[in-house]
Amino acid sequence: MLNPVGTTTRQCQLARKTLALVAVLNLTVVMQASAQASQLPFEVGERLRYRVSVGRLGTVGEGEMSVGGPAAVRGTETLVLTSEIHAKVGFLKTTERVESWIDPTRMAALRYQKRTRAALARDDEQQVELFPEEQRWADHRGNHGQSPTSAPLDELSFIYYLRTLPLNADTVDRLVRHYDPARNPIAVRVTGHDTVRTNAGTFPTIVVEMRVKDPRRYGGEGVIRLHLSDDAFRYPVRIESAVTVLGATVLVLESITRPPARLARQPE
Repeated sequence: MLNPVGTTTRQCQLARKTLALVAVLNLTVVMQASAQASQLPFEVGERLRYRVSVGRLGTVGEGEMSVGGPAAVRGTETLVLTSEIHAKVGFLKTTERVESWIDPTRMAALRYQKRTRAALARDDEQQVELFPEEQRWADHRGNHGQSPTSAPLDELSFIYYLRTLPLNADTVDRLVRHYDPARNPIAVRVTGHDTVRTNAGTFPTIVVEMRVKDPRRYGGEGVIRLHLSDDAFRYPVRIESAVTVLGATVLVLESITRPPARLARQPE
């Protein structure tokens, strides 16, 4: 005859061992994810400030790119990437704020928001939820569609993704990473090296050219040229975007706020 007390004891011991094993496995996954995220060239607390100029109009405002968080999106810890631009031409003011919630362990965006306010124009807003595992997206207006990748990006997170790439000279990549199939592929080409002098310092840079499909902003295909610092951080030192009417919009780095942990390993 079975001993019910002994059986219950063995079941409890087995349950405790199972729970302990699950805890160890979960901890291992978390540690691996943290190690991968810590290898990124950016982290929470980074803040980059820019001077904004437009073609022959000269300086028209200022901008900022920052990394915040962590913030949970549907149970996943994300970094919150933010870009904000304030511009003024005469009495006309324009502000644009873009936010991207990105899973740093797989470089996949889970949420994207963009708000634009401009004088003499209707405010524009985009709110998009991205579901990488299901390769789909849906916005606040009821629009939805399939994504061509299980690691989708948006226009802001794509710049941060570029910072993680090796960026070897004389290379051209056609990347299918935008969540909207109509915006793919994005051609990325390393065109050379340059030295850029700014109020934030003098930076040897890698020059990267992006050809993007954006009918709303460029009326078709647009060209974005980035000067990324040739060091472990890959700071966007200069960002140039061609606009047909007013000329190029240029962001030039003015200052860098680094996370405390990075101050000790600041590149010379």
